[in-house]
Amino acid sequence: MKLNWTGAVHQLNKQGKAYVVATIVGVTGSTPRNSGTKMVITHDDIFDTIGGGHLEHKVIKHAHKLLTSGEACQQLEHFQLGAQLGQCCGGDASVLFECFSASGANIILFGAGHVGKALIPILAGLPCSITWVDNRAEQFPDDVDNYSNVTAIVSENPAEEVADMPANSYYIVMTHNHQLDFDISHNILKRGDFAYSGLIASDTKWRRFQQRFQHRDIAKSLVERMNCPIGLAQVQGKLPMEVAVSVAGEIIQLYQAQQSAEANPEANKQKNAKPQSSKRGIGWQELKSLVNEEVS
Repeated sequence: MKLNWTGAVHQLNKQGKAYVVATIVGVTGSTPRNSGTKMVITHDDIFDTIGGGHLEHKVIKHAHKLLTSGEACQQLEHFQLGAQLGQCCGGDASVLFECFSASGANIILFGAGHVGKALIPILAGLPCSITWVDNRAEQFPDDVDNYSNVTAIVSENPAEEVADMPANSYYIVMTHNHQLDFDISHNILKRGDFAYSGLIASDTKWRRFQQRFQHRDIAKSLVERMNCPIGLAQVQGKLPMEVAVSVAGEIIQLYQAQQSAEANPEANKQKNAKPQSSKRGIGWQELKSLVNEEVS
């Protein structure tokens, strides 16, 4: 059953995904829906409706533009349904766009072996979105669909999945095959835009991989950014759960440090931010004034 907009907001907040709430805040004349109607738009889905037609198409298109920017913001847009959009109802509608940026890490786990199975329940309890990749369908547990923020992908060539992942993703590589581990890691390094890349490997395996990366002309500085051996050094042990806790701890430590840095006002000033007016909130008195002007 498709979620309504309230259920979608709850689910998306839990998953840490970016979304836009579009609300009709003022109408004049004939319109598909009344003031107060809401819908939620994500990069790849919509929840509820503000009436369909060209208005909804334009609202979704504008919401996708806001989501692409990656910034949290509020915007008020006015639509003339007849003159601008060619809808027969011919009224006017003012729509408030509230864009909420992603609040959690985007994690990609390659490998559904013993450690992967132990790691997924830990990661699934975090504010993150997880893609779990393996080329063996039978390796995924039957209850994988119970985790709302986990997407299991059966791929004939897992290394190719790297190309479809967002920038600043967290990659965990622990497949059953050394060559597959190398191919995945090589594609991650070629992209070079990872927030984290962890590889499970022995000292011998890691030395061989480093030599092979050098022969593939991968910059040493990129290879040095890989976390191998994977996990926190303080957490010892080779049992699947021990390794899983170590890896999860390393990722939590990293994304919390990044969130702390982003919350630093001085760090924010150095970013290529949007103009100040597009990032500030809209007070209710200002919003009321704007709506009255546009619908009068």
